[in-house]
Amino acid sequence: MTDAAKPTGELTLRTLAMPGDANPAGDIFGGWVMAQMDLASGIRAAERARGRVVTAAVKEMAFELPVKIGDTLSIYTEVERVGRTSITLRVEAWAHRSRYNQQEKVTAGTFIMVALDEDGTPKVVPQE
Repeated sequence: MTDAAKPTGELTLRTLAMPGDANPAGDIFGGWVMAQMDLASGIRAAERARGRVVTAAVKEMAFELPVKIGDTLSIYTEVERVGRTSITLRVEAWAHRSRYNQQEKVTAGTFIMVALDEDGTPKVVPQE
C-alpha cells in the first residue's frame, strides 16, 4: 500500500496478532483475521440495530497481504446499507507493522448482518 492509502470507515476493533494464531512461518491464519472482522461487524451492526445481530453472509473478500506475529490488527467498519432486517457493512482489516512503522491494508470484505429479536427471529432494524 502507498503512504496515501488510508482506512475507510470507523475504527471498531484493535487486537494484537499472537503466536498462537499463526502457522510455523509466522503468518497469521486467515480464519483468525476473518473472525476479527466478524467481531467488528457484530459490534457495529448491534449498535445500529440496538440489539442482537448475527452474520448472514460474507462476500467479496480477498487477502492482499499477510498479517504477521506482533502486528496490531485494526478493523474499520462502515455501514453501507440498512434494509428491513439486515445491515450491510464494508469491513477493512489493516495491519500496523510496528517494526517498520507502517500500516497496510491486508483485506476487505462485505459482511451482511441480520437483526434478531429475543426469540431469534429476524426483526426490523429501527430508524436512526
